[in-house]
Amino acid sequence: MIDGLSGTMIVLVAVSALGVLSYARAAGPRSNPFYAAYLLLVAGLTGMSVTGDLFNLYVFLEITGLAAYVLVASDDSGRSAIAALRYLLIGTVGASLFLLGIGYAYIATGTLNMGDLATQIAEVGYTATLVQAAFAFVVVGLFIKVAIFPLHTWQPEAYASAPDSVSALISALVSTVSAYALVRVVYTAFTADFLEANPLAADLLGAAAAVSIVAGSLLAVAQSEVKRMLAYSSVAQFGLVVAAASLVNETAMIGAVVHLVGHALMKGSLFLAAGVVATATGARTVSEYDGLVDRLPVGAGAFGVLALAMVGVPPTLGFVGKWYIALGAVESGSWVLVVVIVASTLLTLAYFARLVERMFFRDPATALADEVGVAASEDEAEVVADGSDLGATDGVVTSGSDPATDGGDDAPSTDRVTFGMYAVVVVTAVLAVALGLAVFEYAEFLEPTITRLLTP
Repeated sequence: MIDGLSGTMIVLVAVSALGVLSYARAAGPRSNPFYAAYLLLVAGLTGMSVTGDLFNLYVFLEITGLAAYVLVASDDSGRSAIAALRYLLIGTVGASLFLLGIGYAYIATGTLNMGDLATQIAEVGYTATLVQAAFAFVVVGLFIKVAIFPLHTWQPEAYASAPDSVSALISALVSTVSAYALVRVVYTAFTADFLEANPLAADLLGAAAAVSIVAGSLLAVAQSEVKRMLAYSSVAQFGLVVAAASLVNETAMIGAVVHLVGHALMKGSLFLAAGVVATATGARTVSEYDGLVDRLPVGAGAFGVLALAMVGVPPTLGFVGKWYIALGAVESGSWVLVVVIVASTLLTLAYFARLVERMFFRDPATALADEVGVAASEDEAEVVADGSDLGATDGVVTSGSDPATDGGDDAPSTDRVTFGMYAVVVVTAVLAVALGLAVFEYAEFLEPTITRLLTP
C-alpha cells in the first residue's frame, strides 16, 4: 500500500540506512554478521512501511526487532550484551501484545487486510468490546516499540551501549517506522471514526503523549552521558508524534510526518556526530565536551547545528514540524497540549544549550582545574593521583570515556575520523536547515494522503 506517507518512509529508510552505512565503513562494525543484520533490519523496516496487512506488519515488526537486538549486541562489551537482552525481553512483550490485538481484531472481523478491517469494524461497531480490546493491545504494543514513557525502559541503555553506527541506525529508523505503523493502524484500520466514537481512546493517546513529552525531556536534562541524553530526548520527541495523532487534525498530522522525518535525520546524525567526537577525542560525557570547538571544529559545528535544529530554531526542519503540531493543537482547542509543546521546547533548549555552551564557550584547561578542585574537595585526591577516574587527553578530562564500556572499540585519535564520517554529519546538518525551507511544498504533496487518512 503505497501513498505519500508510506512512500516517505521508504525513502527515509533508504537514505538513512545509506548514510549510516557510509559512516560504518570507516567507524565499524565491519563484520559480515553486522552487514547481514543491517540488511535484515532495512528489509524489515521497508516491509513495515509498505504492507497493507496487519499480520504481515507483525511479521516485519518481528524481523526488525530481531535484527535490532543483534545489532545492539554487536559491540564487544558486556554492557551492550545486557542492553540487547533487556531490549529483547521488553520488545518481545510489545510484539506479543501487538499480536494479541491482531487476534482480537481477526475474531471480531474475520480479516486482517487494513482496508477490509476499516469496513468490517464499522459494521461490527466501533464500541464493540472486541474492537476496543484490539485497539488497546495494538496501541500498547506499539507504544513499547516506539518507546513512549513509561514503556521506554529498553531504549536509553540500548542506544547508549550500542556501537555508534548502530545507535544512529536504530534511533533514526526503528522507533520512527514503529511510530508510522501506529499512525497507519490507527487511521487506516480503525479509522478516525473509531476515535470519534471512543473519545476516551483519543484522550488516553493525548495523555500518554503529554506524559512522555515532559518525562522524556526532564530525564534528558538529568543525564551526564551524551548518548543517554539523546536517547531520553527521543522519548519526548516521539511523544510529540503521538500527541499529533491524537488530535485527528490535518495540520497536526502533517506536523507529525514532518517531525518523524526531521527527527530521524537529526537524531541519527546527532548520534553519528557524538561518535565522531568520541572517536577523535574520547569524549562521551557532557563535561568532556568543554572547549570541543578548539579540538574538533567541524564536529562541534555540525553537532551545534543539529542540536539547534532539534530544539526547533527557525528555519530548521525541527521548527517546522513542531510549528505544524502546535498549530494543529490550537485549531483543535487543545491548549494543554500547546503548553506541553512549549515546555518541551524550553526543556530541549536546556539540555542542548548546556552542550553548546560547553563546546563553544568553555576553556578545556579551566574545566580540568574545576574537575580536580571538586575531586580534592571531596577527599578523592588519591583517586585523581593514581589516574583511575580522571585521565587527560590533550589537556581534557576524560573521566568515564573508556571505549570498552562506552560503545567505542579503540583508543581515541583524530586521525581515525575519516572524510566520509565528517561528510555524513555535515551534509545532514545542512539538510536540517535546507529541508526546513522546503517543507511547505512537501506539505502540499502530503495533503491528499492525510485527507484520505482522516476521512475514511
